[in-house]
Amino acid sequence: MSLEILLLLSTFFFFVSMIYATVGLGGASTYTALLALFGVNYLLIPTISLSLNIIVTTISIIHFGYARHIRLSLIFPLLITSIPFSYFGGSVIISRELFLWLLLSTLILVIIRIYFLKSLVLQISLSKFHKIFFSLIIGGILGFIAGTVGIGGGIYLIPLLIMFSVANEKEAAAAGSIFVWINSVTGLYARHTHFTFETKTVIILGVMVFIGGFVGSRLGALHFKPILIQKFLGIFIIIAVIFLLQKLFLIYGVL
Repeated sequence: MSLEILLLLSTFFFFVSMIYATVGLGGASTYTALLALFGVNYLLIPTISLSLNIIVTTISIIHFGYARHIRLSLIFPLLITSIPFSYFGGSVIISRELFLWLLLSTLILVIIRIYFLKSLVLQISLSKFHKIFFSLIIGGILGFIAGTVGIGGGIYLIPLLIMFSVANEKEAAAAGSIFVWINSVTGLYARHTHFTFETKTVIILGVMVFIGGFVGSRLGALHFKPILIQKFLGIFIIIAVIFLLQKLFLIYGVL
């Protein structure tokens, strides 16, 4: 990665981490989209995104914990399935084409999540048993996504917890931070064992997301109501989706 691209990504990542951290997210969905958009090696993308996720969500956990929004009973069922699936996803060796398809599908779901489900008003009451079952299923799916693609899953988890009346907004944001942190650590460990790790890039980008994450998580946990303000960032994801489609068309000889 050239120095010019690294500096440009650093600027983008600062604002991404600040905005996402206000609601307990690591920002990996946008990190991954931007890295793909700038043509970073697909084997490095999950490693970089997961590393940055850990930095941002560490700060978020501290701030949400200080504000007493963490409910361990809410988080444990999610982790039972997410940890093994995250490790499995991070250790699987897949082709570039399959990675692009997985990333494309995930980013499309992120776009749907940002632009169409943000304003969805739906509350579904579940029994205690169904809440645990729901957590186990969701934890496994999002854990696998974290390991293979590098997206921690908080962008899906937090609205689902609220929608199914499992947690309120602050509790969901806190749970999302811990969930993303643990999935990212597990997935990164698996990928570090099997793939390469670009230390310089992670350090430089990590400093920027640390600063942005500190500011954003403090505002989100202590002062501002956690309203998702990701629509502008969704533009980068849409652009990345277009470029990914173009790459796939070229691979299969459509273009």
